[in-house]
Amino acid sequence: MSKTLRLILGDQLNSNHSWFKTVDDSITYVMMEVRSETDYANHHIQKVVGIFAAMQNFKNYLLSKNHKVIYIHLNNNDNLQSFEKNIQNLISKHIFTHFEYQFPDEYRVDLDLKKLCESISIPSSVVDSEHFFTTRNELGDFFEGKKIYLMESFYRAMRKKHNVMMEGEKPLTGQWNYDGENRKKLPKNHKPTAPLVFNNDVANIYEEITKNDVKTIGTIDAKNFVWPINREQSLQLLDFFAEKCLQLFGSYQDAMTPNEWSLYHSRISFSMNVKMISPREVVERCIDEWKKRPNEIEFNQLEGFVRQIIGWREYMRGIYWNKMPEFASMNFFNNQEKLPDWFWTGKTKMNCMKDAINQSLNYAYAHHIQRLMITGNFALLAGIQPDEIDAWYLGIYIDAFEWVEITNTRGMSQFADGGIVGTKPYVSSASYIDKMSHYCGSCFYKKSLKIGEKACPFNSLYWNFYDRNEDKLGKNPRIGMMYNVWRKMKPEDKTALLQQAEYYLKNMNEL
Repeated sequence: MSKTLRLILGDQLNSNHSWFKTVDDSITYVMMEVRSETDYANHHIQKVVGIFAAMQNFKNYLLSKNHKVIYIHLNNNDNLQSFEKNIQNLISKHIFTHFEYQFPDEYRVDLDLKKLCESISIPSSVVDSEHFFTTRNELGDFFEGKKIYLMESFYRAMRKKHNVMMEGEKPLTGQWNYDGENRKKLPKNHKPTAPLVFNNDVANIYEEITKNDVKTIGTIDAKNFVWPINREQSLQLLDFFAEKCLQLFGSYQDAMTPNEWSLYHSRISFSMNVKMISPREVVERCIDEWKKRPNEIEFNQLEGFVRQIIGWREYMRGIYWNKMPEFASMNFFNNQEKLPDWFWTGKTKMNCMKDAINQSLNYAYAHHIQRLMITGNFALLAGIQPDEIDAWYLGIYIDAFEWVEITNTRGMSQFADGGIVGTKPYVSSASYIDKMSHYCGSCFYKKSLKIGEKACPFNSLYWNFYDRNEDKLGKNPRIGMMYNVWRKMKPEDKTALLQQAEYYLKNMNEL
């Protein structure tokens, strides 16, 4: 008699997958909480708890639909703590005749499961996860033979292929990209919409994780867990975004302000990355809302959000599968510094860093500009080894899975890929941070000072970065203007800036 074992990973909680359309007694699904997954990075406690809670909810959903499920909890006595060992054990114990899995999103898991299939004595097969707009290799095929992988051209091709906000072959409204309209600072007394949060009781899961001595970072209120842990809550959060936040999302998507962790962001990346909801339904829901309220939701608000989903998200996944495993060791600037200790505590005198890091420790979340232009900006200016910053981003954020984390971090943020993802490094002095945030006014450091005890570290580190890397960046047309400014500076001013930067770099833990 044929008996099939199907593996569902913790980021494959897609109830609309074709696997689940029919109930078949000869098919058993297996889900497992294993140390090989909790321990490959130093994860935020909310990330581990959130994934386990979502997995357990998904298991209950499958059982309610009469599917057969084996669920291996972290502390089960027969848990061998890896996919490979547990599956080999189940095949032997239950005499399964076939093994199936969905394509994983992480390169290391892909290798592990291929190795597993070679080691077992029964036939195996793999199917698509049925989540993304694109296949793994679609971006590689699209840019074949090209040195620069321009996201904008890929984004436009995706819009055309999937007929998203199109009028025939032309973009709706006649304009592809409204990024120039989406860079506003929050007005001084503006109070953003209060975020929708959940009050999930995940105390039992939290207790199990701590009892097993899983090493984690960050804090959690396990009786009132704020993140969605099932499809229903994920859709609720999507509706909230479309109805309450979309109308100002684009304008303020790059804005930052102290003590406001959500602003007008959707915060659905965790739900999407574990596949409780799909990018297609997210895009369609927001387009439908815009169609209902075109006078309230300007098109730039919608386009900015759709570009993040159908553009950046699919693009980063395509880069990942096209460039791994080499991408994971790229270090264009040969940066070698260690992360300062306060990246793990938030105890720094720099307001912007303190707010972004403490928010990350408390919520396992920061929006893209906090990640790119605050923590990432500092790490690049300070010459942090890309492995260090990769590990931090991968661990601290609830939505961080390697396929989307490493391409954003090592590529977009740290320019460690030498320009595959971005055409220039994303660095700034205090002026950009002040332009987009309300951090600088009450900071210990002074945004306008470049040298001296209270000089903002971003200012001298900014010029030190360009000086240090002139051999690699001097001919980049997108930053030629900065080198012209640097070359025209008086020699004594240059020396003072570089000495200030050197002092800060030697005393990074005290900043």
